[in-house]
Amino acid sequence: MCPDAGAETMRKIIIPHDVKMVLKEEQSFLNREGMTLFSAESIAETLDIHRVEKAHLVVLQLKRSGLSSEQFCSTVRNDTDLSKVSIIILCANVQSEIDEASRCKANAIMTRPVNTTVLLDKWRALLSISARTSCRVLLTVAVDGTHNTVSFFCRSENISATGMLIEMDKTLTIGDRIVCSFFLPTGFSIQASAEVVRSTTQARGFGAFHYGIKFNDLSQETKQALEAYIESKC
Repeated sequence: MCPDAGAETMRKIIIPHDVKMVLKEEQSFLNREGMTLFSAESIAETLDIHRVEKAHLVVLQLKRSGLSSEQFCSTVRNDTDLSKVSIIILCANVQSEIDEASRCKANAIMTRPVNTTVLLDKWRALLSISARTSCRVLLTVAVDGTHNTVSFFCRSENISATGMLIEMDKTLTIGDRIVCSFFLPTGFSIQASAEVVRSTTQARGFGAFHYGIKFNDLSQETKQALEAYIESKC
């Protein structure tokens, strides 16, 4: 267990040892933002540290051997003493690993190599969620979509009770209607029809386009599941 700072008021973050090495040049930012880093050599060590420190944020490498990423997330989410933590999973930029990471009930997924600017932005967003009075929850999950009977894959960036921001390569236009399927980190399965209400392009990332979509005609059960999840994070 290796803390980089010791103030009790600081936000506690547990990261893989190799990620700590990448962030060496960002120490002034971490101090300024009030972040205390703990580095771990394995997911098992990460869990041990979290049991003691009750971290606010955990960053994991996707692992299958030993204590897996999915086992870690399941253990933490089902323990009331440990569950109040945001989790980011790092994986290779290949579909099989993205799919596997999406099943882990993490708050966000990032692909390697790690972009420190994007990583720190995600940290800031996740660590500020509890202070928001109304919010869109940062949520990165795999989304299966259908538009004009053509299937496509995309990722979400955030979600609210009324819609979400998705990132993809496929071209859509404002007013297009799609059907999307995904899982909340709680395990609740959602299938929803939605309408594209805004569109932006980006220079880099998983997909070339960002689309804001608005959910249509959600069932009462789905609305309640979304609202409960968002309320738990805000």
